Amino acid sequence: MSYQNLKAEMKRNGISNKDISEFLNMSVANFSLKLNGKVVLTVPEAMSIKKKFFPDVELEYLLEETFE
Repeated sequence: MSYQNLKAEMKRNGISNKDISEFLNMSVANFSLKLNGKVVLTVPEAMSIKKKFFPDVELEYLLEETFE
């Protein structure tokens, strides 16, 4: 399970794992685990990411889970 739409939007907007991990005050490795569905991305974290980096994108779209 991973967040492919979030990854795509990050790529489309030139936003790196480092950008978001610094914003959330966590390591890049920890954010990568969350992005790839290995560790839970909390609702407050998801809402913060959307508000800061993707204000014009629906949260449901960003967090649509895909199974790889």
